Amino acid sequence: MILEVAILDVKPGLEKEFEEAFGKAQKIISSMKGYVSHQLQNCLEKENRYILLVNWETLEDHTEGFRNSDEYQEWKKLLHHFYDPFPTVEHYESVY
Repeated sequence: MILEVAILDVKPGLEKEFEEAFGKAQKIISSMKGYVSHQLQNCLEKENRYILLVNWETLEDHTEGFRNSDEYQEWKKLLHHFYDPFPTVEHYESVY
């Protein structure tokens, strides 16, 4: 299993709108091939920062399957305009 990690800095003042949009967008990602689970958590120290953790069966399920899909275009429309700066996404695999 692969863990996708993204730190999301949302433009200040748009946190509630972002959370509402994410509520819609999570239905998109959870329907994708290879999707296992996800969490969106809000930072306690910086209220406009979130962390998105998504478990995928394989790296390719995210990088090729999801990102090259029509569903990803809808995901982008719903969420990408909230970020400043645009997030870096990293992938991790379990050591133990």
